[in-house]
Amino acid sequence: MHLLEQLCSIHAPSGDESTLTQFLLNYIEKNKSQWNSQPTVYSGDGYQDNIIVVFGNPRTAVWAHMDSVGYTVAYDNTVHPIGAPYASTGTALVGYHHDQQISGILHIEETEEGLLRTVQSTHTLPRGATLSYAPNFRLSDDYVTSPYLDNRLGCWVVLQLMETLKDGIVVFSTWEEHGGGSVPYLASFIYQTFNVSQALIADITWVTKGVHAGQGVALSLRDKMIPRKTFVDKIIRLAEQSGIPFQLEVEGAGASDGRELQLAAQPWDWIFIGAPEANAHTPNETVHRNDISSMLNLYHYLMKNL
Repeated sequence: MHLLEQLCSIHAPSGDESTLTQFLLNYIEKNKSQWNSQPTVYSGDGYQDNIIVVFGNPRTAVWAHMDSVGYTVAYDNTVHPIGAPYASTGTALVGYHHDQQISGILHIEETEEGLLRTVQSTHTLPRGATLSYAPNFRLSDDYVTSPYLDNRLGCWVVLQLMETLKDGIVVFSTWEEHGGGSVPYLASFIYQTFNVSQALIADITWVTKGVHAGQGVALSLRDKMIPRKTFVDKIIRLAEQSGIPFQLEVEGAGASDGRELQLAAQPWDWIFIGAPEANAHTPNETVHRNDISSMLNLYHYLMKNL
């Protein structure tokens, strides 16, 4: 869990992912010699802050977004949300501006114009700086609690997957929490270069009345978008054959990198597969450790058998 704690401590709200990108590139370079297969890494110019890691003769791409929710500093210490953070007054926020750490306490006030969000700080915060929840990683026998398990936990899962992955593609994407934008050009490159058009979305979903903590990873039959049922049914059959605990999720809202794949110009098939969390988009996101294990085990199984 030390690696997951490291991932959760890195400041990387949507549009400001470069620090996490560099951490992942360094991690891959340092550890890849110990992996079963040696990948080719695509990053840098032309890829913005995204990373594509290719193993062997890929048939399937796993997508994990790097970014988190957060806030952008506007005028007089007011802030605008990045994505949909669900924080209350008194929440500690941190960020960086020109490599200098900045911090403050969130204050939310309801006005006639709507919610006014400000940051109480000892100084005026620089315009355009980004803020996110202060790191606070907690581990118990059954649960992991931390800001940004969505989606640092997804990133952690695919980093474990990469240790033994023989054939496949792993994509670390950006901007997912704030409307996306990177997936279309990454999807085009992957389709045209490797003729791969099936995807597993390694992201974190929500505990709901139909999806419960501790009962296995969630396979989403739909959210706001509706993936192709033929492909989804194929994944469910494989999951059943694996013997790994899983749950079926059916929702009418929410979206992921799968949304952009469905809207892409290429014929992508996709399914969202992720552990459910309580307290989503708050400083106290909580995931059952059994669900983390089943998520990782199912990704191992699917990437071998899909």
